[in-house]
Amino acid sequence: MNRSHNGPLFLVRKCMSSQCVRRTSLSTTVAKQRERKKKGHGSVKQVACLLIHFSPKLFARQDRISEFYCCDNILQVEKLNQIKGREVELWFCFSRGYFVGEAMTLSVKMDVGADAVAVITIDNPPVNSLAIPALIALKERYNEANARDDVKAIVVTGANGKFSGGFDISVFPKLQEGGSNGYLNQASVDLMIETIEEASKPTVAAVPGLALGGGLELAMSCHARIATPKAQLGLPELQLGILPGFGGTQRLPRLVGLTKALEMMLLSKPIASEEGKKLGLVDEIVAPEDLLTIARRWALDIALGKRPRLSSLQRTDKLESLGDAREIIKFARAQVKKTAPNLTHPLLCLDAVEEGVVAGGYRGALKEAELFAATVVSDNAKGLVNLFFAIRATSKVPGIVELGLKPRKIKKVAVVGGGLMGSGIVTALILSGYSVLLKEINDKFLQAGLERIKANLQSRVKKGKMSREKFETILSLVTGVLTYEDFKSVDVVIEAVIENIDLKQSIFVDLEKNCRTDCILSTNTSTIDLNVLGAKTRSQDRIIGAHFFSPAHIMPLLEIVRTDKTSPQVIVDLMALGKAIKKTTVLVGNCTGFAVNRVFFPYTMAAMMLSDLGVDIYRIDNAIKSWGMPMGPFRLTDLVGFGVGVAVGTQVVNSFSDRVYISRLVPKMLQSQRLGEQNGKGFYIYDEKRKARPAPEIKDIIKESQEEAGIMLDGKPLELTDKDIVEMVMFPVVNEACRVLAEKIVVQASDLDIASVFGMGFPPYRGGIVCWADIIGAKYIASRLNTWTKAHGDFFKPCAFLEERASSGVKLSVPIRNSMSRL
Repeated sequence: MNRSHNGPLFLVRKCMSSQCVRRTSLSTTVAKQRERKKKGHGSVKQVACLLIHFSPKLFARQDRISEFYCCDNILQVEKLNQIKGREVELWFCFSRGYFVGEAMTLSVKMDVGADAVAVITIDNPPVNSLAIPALIALKERYNEANARDDVKAIVVTGANGKFSGGFDISVFPKLQEGGSNGYLNQASVDLMIETIEEASKPTVAAVPGLALGGGLELAMSCHARIATPKAQLGLPELQLGILPGFGGTQRLPRLVGLTKALEMMLLSKPIASEEGKKLGLVDEIVAPEDLLTIARRWALDIALGKRPRLSSLQRTDKLESLGDAREIIKFARAQVKKTAPNLTHPLLCLDAVEEGVVAGGYRGALKEAELFAATVVSDNAKGLVNLFFAIRATSKVPGIVELGLKPRKIKKVAVVGGGLMGSGIVTALILSGYSVLLKEINDKFLQAGLERIKANLQSRVKKGKMSREKFETILSLVTGVLTYEDFKSVDVVIEAVIENIDLKQSIFVDLEKNCRTDCILSTNTSTIDLNVLGAKTRSQDRIIGAHFFSPAHIMPLLEIVRTDKTSPQVIVDLMALGKAIKKTTVLVGNCTGFAVNRVFFPYTMAAMMLSDLGVDIYRIDNAIKSWGMPMGPFRLTDLVGFGVGVAVGTQVVNSFSDRVYISRLVPKMLQSQRLGEQNGKGFYIYDEKRKARPAPEIKDIIKESQEEAGIMLDGKPLELTDKDIVEMVMFPVVNEACRVLAEKIVVQASDLDIASVFGMGFPPYRGGIVCWADIIGAKYIASRLNTWTKAHGDFFKPCAFLEERASSGVKLSVPIRNSMSRL
């Protein structure tokens, strides 16, 4: 492409049903298509392709490929429509020499009524996102409206009951890889200020539904805002590691006051239109059917001087005094540093707000644009944007979604086992309206299970999250049973008894006898091979893992574990159930520990090794917690319980004996009757409120473990920085994640990011274990692991996958080519 082209460049083609074929060059594609034509595969005119480095002149050469036309603006596209007599679709859009969008229909339309009001409509389903082509098209529409003599005022709105969900962040990964921001950096001033707010003709925003992020910023740049009762207004950008970039940090404080604006931005908390009206963000609330009529009337009234024309960027009536404003910002800054010490973008948001308060709205907008550009490419944004897309990718499992299977309706579920996990699973199910059978082996255990479920619900009542009436209704959805007699009516069974292979095998034999042949048989096991559990049945096609995390009614992750015999329909059904009970589901293969426990078994082992090397356990925990984990490995061991830890550790040692570290520390703690939180004594001491404090009396136990391990160099404690501690604990986790990727235990690397964040509390702003590793770089991680391997043994030895990626420079998250998943 001609890099000297400074204006937006729209490439359009005639609407056609042919498939888009992308190649390395147009001439190559045409040649290949001619070859295809000889073989009867279609004509050159059916080709729909283009390389982004073409010059505008080449685009315009109709002899090369007749479907494409080059246009400098939307008006030319419309003229082309008139000439050709049919719709054309926007195929590619360039701005300032940068590729910014593809395969989009024209998403901004304009109609001028007899009242001389131009209505500009954003129509970009599903949420009318403001992709860069849409921003450029919006500017073109405004330029046309402002230039036309038959237009006195403008109304901007959104199609399909929504205003706009904000900027289309799908472009962020390209920008974070080093691409130019193009028009994005200019939109705040060029579009929101110069084209809309300072234009000669007033604009009124007609807000039919959600107006979030850039959508609300667009509405605030208008001279009035009319909304329906269902409208939602907010600036949630900080959830993605960025700050508002279209003037939101400047206009929101001027419209609702500084305190409320900071609350909405820092907490990413939207408000309803009714509250917006009270605050002054919304000027009038009207019925949906009256929205455009009243918005047009407002726009004309402003144009005719019947209503004041208010520029939000210039307003100061809602702002506190300079002294009070500075105190508010100072307090907010202290709160951010206290609650989110590893995050920088909230502080930059406050910097932008303060600049506007001190130096004025325009200067503030320029500062905001500068800081916005910096945050887009920050590590925090990379992590949070990755997580945003990773969550959405969990519902589209490669190899499953292509089958086009629809989930069967699940009405009734049975849970076998009413212990801590079983009662939590039942709670999650009934909270989502499912009728549940809870089976236990005797009445004592059954009543205990029902009491746990009742306590889970009562906790919600105490916190004001549930009314007493709803409590009774939801509790009535669970029925306790002691036999399998009623299991013929259930659609799904979830087995949740203790981790005993013989017991679980016998339960699955009983389930096969007592359930319908189409009933899904699932297990909550966290360690046992599913093939072993189903070995005595003839129903392995409907046996699947449903691994919840404790407490099951609170933790958001659900690992769905399949074997090579599990039916795809069963997978689809269980994923749908997980979604219905508000869980984020990840499909994983059948191996020891599945995804989460497999990847994170080195977490505690590395910490135990560091303790045996003489590093203080509380310093290890503090370093890991300061880095962003909710608790350190020793506090986590207390929480899980030493008994459970030993059982899981035994499975890990048996499966991965080539790369484990076996410390005597936990067995010695057990010998001293220290069980963790269970009896109030572990690596920490716990009071009646479960508040932890260090336990000085375990000093001798730690010393005995160190002496038996005998791994201190020259008998001296290992000297490490906090950064060293974090890396020696977390890099082995990355290493095991690489093995999971190489073995195709997960379908896509982003699933491990989800599993680590929602299953182990990995810091969301670091994006997940694989994303974090990619940001750091495989080369650095492998180098550090190799250094520790020489000093401390094969526990740290980098796997072949990590070494290969370190050598090639390819990111860990890039899929392995020419290899099918084990799933």
